[in-house]
Amino acid sequence: MRPTPALAAGGRTVANLLSATEWMLPSPASQVHTISVLPSQSPTPGHEFAFSNLTTSLGNGGGKGLAAGSPRFHVVRDDLLHPLANGNKPRKLDALLPLLRCRGATDIVTCGGCQSAHAAAVAVHCAEWGIRPHILLRGEQLDIPTGYNLISLMFGNVTYASRSVYAQRDEMLYEHATKIAGSNGTVMWAADIIGEDLVVDEDTTDGNGSRRVMIVKEGAGSVQALLGVMRLVEYLSGLTLFGQDEKVHIVVDSGTGTTAVGLALGAVCLGLQWRVTAVMLADTLERYRQQEKSLVSDFEKLYPGIFHGMVGNDTHCSLVQWVERFSPRRFGKVLDGEIVMCRHIAQQTGILLDPMYTLSAWEHAVDLCRRDSEAKVVMIHTGGTLGLFGLAQRYSPQFTTGSD
Repeated sequence: MRPTPALAAGGRTVANLLSATEWMLPSPASQVHTISVLPSQSPTPGHEFAFSNLTTSLGNGGGKGLAAGSPRFHVVRDDLLHPLANGNKPRKLDALLPLLRCRGATDIVTCGGCQSAHAAAVAVHCAEWGIRPHILLRGEQLDIPTGYNLISLMFGNVTYASRSVYAQRDEMLYEHATKIAGSNGTVMWAADIIGEDLVVDEDTTDGNGSRRVMIVKEGAGSVQALLGVMRLVEYLSGLTLFGQDEKVHIVVDSGTGTTAVGLALGAVCLGLQWRVTAVMLADTLERYRQQEKSLVSDFEKLYPGIFHGMVGNDTHCSLVQWVERFSPRRFGKVLDGEIVMCRHIAQQTGILLDPMYTLSAWEHAVDLCRRDSEAKVVMIHTGGTLGLFGLAQRYSPQFTTGSD
């Protein structure tokens, strides 16, 4: 029997909270594809499995033969949310951007690496919503702009910051925001804005040209970003494929860890028997647990009583199962064979992965669906495919090799 959805004070459910929120995305919907895991017939070393996309290939007999009794998992195709800025980035902006606009934001400042998907998403979606985006990118301008770097340049106002300056992110962001605001403008941190405080001061919108500049930290790793991810969980729980009483095991790659925490919070608050496994890519286990604890604490402060005792105060209790990548490495490094594996998967399923992020979740989803027959394994595709353009510049020989 599944637990009752969490109630806030006065009987307010999380579903009520989500329904009352203004969203950036017109719909939480996302395509879900079912992937069958088959024994590989390839002589290429490292290709232990072959894959079939049962959702798109059923019309051609894709669900017959070996695929009929094979292990399978599901992929939430958030990489298809937007032609340029997709994946978990718009999910994290889903509630945040409307909130900032309600607070009278004229400009938004954020930062990221040279090929930052987050920076590109902020640039694109701010431009769509009539807010001026200002992007601070680490390093130097590329000789040939491409990938997310090109998108940031086309939609945003980009400034490059040296690595020494970028190391002090908060100071860098605040100083840049202050310059944009000028003597008559104001600067606010997005993480300090709460949903109930939506009154726009008259003196900031009276047409005198003053600017209200909001700072969004790298990766949008703040409590306001959780709601958009929780909205996705609510949508998925309403699908016949999963159902609210189903046991579901979600797998996601983790940069800041915000998406994983949002998924786990959504499952708990909606009373779902869902587990979340997050593949750590950019930090230590201790740091991810600290981030989870901080986000959960901030969420409880923002919406007091929302858990109704469903989440204990035990500091050792984690909503998310944080796991290492099967082949751990320094963040940003691509190992031999991983680009070939991404090509292998793309050719067999029509799903494009990148070796830095989504391939790690795919590998764990394959492993889980072969070991856990009781739960439906679901991988969240967090996008990032435009990052392949940047990787093609760094690892060009691996992209020019012919297919096997």
